Amino acid sequence: MIPKGIVIGNRRLPDTPGVYLMKNAAGAILYIGQAGNLKRRVTSYFTRPQDERLERFVREIRRIDYRRTDTALEALILEAQLIKKFSPPWNVREKDDKSFLYVELTDEKFPRVLLARGRDEPHGARFGPFTAAASIREALRILRRIFPWSTHTPEQIERSSKPCFEYELGLCPGTCANRITKQEYLKNIRNIRLILEGKKKKTIAALTQEMRSASRRLEFEKAGTLRRQLFALQHIQDVALLTDSQPTPPRAKKGLPAAHFRIEGFDISNIFGASAVGSMVVFTDGEPDKREYRKFRIKTVHGAHDIAMLKEVFRRRFGHRPRTGGWPLPQLILVDGGAGQVNAAHTTLRAYQLRIPVVGIAKGSDRKKNEVFGKIPRGVELRTLVRVRDEAHRFAVRYHKTVRGRMFIDSRSMIQ
Repeated sequence: MIPKGIVIGNRRLPDTPGVYLMKNAAGAILYIGQAGNLKRRVTSYFTRPQDERLERFVREIRRIDYRRTDTALEALILEAQLIKKFSPPWNVREKDDKSFLYVELTDEKFPRVLLARGRDEPHGARFGPFTAAASIREALRILRRIFPWSTHTPEQIERSSKPCFEYELGLCPGTCANRITKQEYLKNIRNIRLILEGKKKKTIAALTQEMRSASRRLEFEKAGTLRRQLFALQHIQDVALLTDSQPTPPRAKKGLPAAHFRIEGFDISNIFGASAVGSMVVFTDGEPDKREYRKFRIKTVHGAHDIAMLKEVFRRRFGHRPRTGGWPLPQLILVDGGAGQVNAAHTTLRAYQLRIPVVGIAKGSDRKKNEVFGKIPRGVELRTLVRVRDEAHRFAVRYHKTVRGRMFIDSRSMIQ
């Protein structure tokens, strides 16, 4: 409920993404914020308990204007533009903007898209400032799935000849292996620049025209790529991009850090590379959640390469994100294995721009003790992780036996 005496622009707050501008009695802008749901976010200032500093701020508010956007991603970009234009006093936490984050398009043959602080020396065009680090990182993750870009330095591109791991995930367009021309690459960068400038409609118009031209030239593969980019841009699912702050949940039972603490355990099972499978088990608040278990039949790795198999499982698992109706992200990942398995997990998480703790547990050289690789988060017990490891191993072996049995039956039928 908005208190009486505060004027709302256009009279009513919508349940849509956008940017809100809070003003004082003189009409000066005090604060600019973004939200996935304008009504819920703005109302929270007046319905939730606030600390003394925020209570003082709320007492100054006399008018709230807003601008609707199609998506939360566009709200994030519009917020940055308005903060840069008006420099509201309650947005600026320091005397200058040196602590804020900016998106930088480097001045290189194949420009990179980087995050930089205001204090850092610029190496190209900058967009911002962005006050919420998590939100802009998530925004870039969304954009990179639509318009892939390279993270390789010019020196790395010069030395490289093989496609990188991010190329396999569709995040790098192939500058590492000469799979894309400079002209085509710069089209992606141009589209990213337009979006960061708040010109999504111009980007859509350019892609539509290019798609039609490719179709007329019978370049159907290129037209298909452009069609997919258009669809993704017009149907951005960014519900998780701007999450309104919520009260901290109570600590869960069994010593875990928070309620609904999700641990995912992974293991690989095969015999010299044959009948290879992977398992994912889930423990929620310290207990198995078998409805969330998943099985993976290894498809891209041949031979006894357990770490490569584990990478495949991670790529397939983290392709299922909450935004697309997929699986919720865990608070901790547990792998059955040592440093190699842990590094495989970290490599995949970096490619997806995810930061999730990873712990590996191996049985040691004598198979009689557990060796831990990585830092166990505070409040998580080793015995819980051992249970997760053992369950992931059991589930993988069980699925492996099923697959091996099917192959044996198939081979017998072929002989007969």
